[in-house]
Amino acid sequence: MTLLELFCHVDDFTQIFAQQPVSQPALPAATRTRDRALQMQPSEIMTILILFHQQRYFHQQRYRNFKAFFIQHAALHLRSEFPRLPSYTRFVEWIPRCVLPLTAYLLAQLGSCSGISFVDSTALHVCHRNPCIRWYNRRIASHRVFKGLAARGKTSVDWFFGFKLHLVFNDIGEIVWLQLTPGNVDDRKGLLSMVENPFSSIFGKLFGDLGYLSQALFEQLVRDHGVTLFTKLKRNMHTNHPMLGEDAFFLRKRSIVETIIDQLKNISQIEHSRHRRSPVNFVVNLICGLIAYAHQPKKPSLGVMSNELA
Repeated sequence: MTLLELFCHVDDFTQIFAQQPVSQPALPAATRTRDRALQMQPSEIMTILILFHQQRYFHQQRYRNFKAFFIQHAALHLRSEFPRLPSYTRFVEWIPRCVLPLTAYLLAQLGSCSGISFVDSTALHVCHRNPCIRWYNRRIASHRVFKGLAARGKTSVDWFFGFKLHLVFNDIGEIVWLQLTPGNVDDRKGLLSMVENPFSSIFGKLFGDLGYLSQALFEQLVRDHGVTLFTKLKRNMHTNHPMLGEDAFFLRKRSIVETIIDQLKNISQIEHSRHRRSPVNFVVNLICGLIAYAHQPKKPSLGVMSNELA
């Protein structure tokens, strides 16, 4: 999307969203400000936030953080499009007011389940990692921004302090559903919670890695939700449920999830350890990065429709 197309798309949504009887939740005490009218419309604030993540897909000049993008690009080159653009400090104070419409806008951009889905989780570090000592993360003991929210977890690589982002994709690379949990939540619990969510509409076949291997989970998903979970088996394990050729094909193609997560972290930049104000800014950064990926016209895809193998 161009800047004009992005703004029109966001503005049309916010006008519809403003008509819904939804009240803005109370913000934490650290983020409360005087309830004065904003000089900019919520759609303008949302557009700038999404544009920061979206410009990394299309622009040659990529800004590492939002502050550099706002000062070096938005404040200098977008004055004609946003004449009431305030200072960076003032703009950051307005960000928490857009959490609810941004969340609703992200849910509106999610794809639909096609019956062939892939599930995975990725760690979102909120604390600096020491590359020399894997099991030790610096500054965890003195971390205050996410105290009581983030937790120490473990991936297949190392330990981390932060959150886990659980994602479900369809066969054309669209995000079907997502969930954010503390870092110590098991992947299988996150998957069950997403499938049980009445708004997720996940059905058919679901392909995951060994982190989702569980006979009890397999039986519960089939019995209660009609979802069949496929994972690889360990070397010393046997199964009474032989896998069909098409199921083995999709299980081998599960690596598409790693490609999508790599784009989310390195291009959309949903992860960084520089959140210094409040958890609200972390959530906004995550949501805008996911929206930027949803707007990407060419997503990683299997190149084959699921109904062709049915």
